[in-house]
Amino acid sequence: MKYTVIDFETANSKRSSACALGIVVVENGRITEEMAYLIKPSDMYFEGMNIGIHGIYPEDVINEPTFDILYEQVFKKYLENQLVVAHNASFDMSVLRACLNEYDIPFPSLDYLCTVKIAQKLWPDLPKHSLDVVSGFLSFKFRHHDAFDDARACANIMITGCFEQNKSPYELAQLLNIKVGKLFLNGYKPCSSRK
Repeated sequence: MKYTVIDFETANSKRSSACALGIVVVENGRITEEMAYLIKPSDMYFEGMNIGIHGIYPEDVINEPTFDILYEQVFKKYLENQLVVAHNASFDMSVLRACLNEYDIPFPSLDYLCTVKIAQKLWPDLPKHSLDVVSGFLSFKFRHHDAFDDARACANIMITGCFEQNKSPYELAQLLNIKVGKLFLNGYKPCSSRK
């Protein structure tokens, strides 16, 4: 089973302001590819709060490609017809949709799962299920709010959950009563947790 793990960072409160993307590919329970890209947002407006979270400044991305170029050259092949995984996937998928809309790019067809929902079901006694808390519980060290490291930490949650339950991601979602999200031409369906 192969899937793509993503993590976006944004320059400001607009979802279309992606300024970084981490991508990790997992195949048969092992990371086979890892990469990270800085992205030049279309408006180049960086809010202080966002910079304080991820440490990316306008000068860091001024000479980087915009989302549309990176999507066609790199991102698309990791998303189209793939299972995509993210921690708090509603955020990352909203950034993806907003960036695609910003550049009038048709939505790719993909399924997606959220490791927050998976962690909530697998380890319900944790005080919260943020990436840093779950990763601490799993003894996985990483730099929080670095797109590359966050994608790796998210991948570790999915790999661990699948290993512990001896399930593929789709089987794990079914076991935990989590509905797989979908992105498709002209729309999407959210990943949701059923009681």
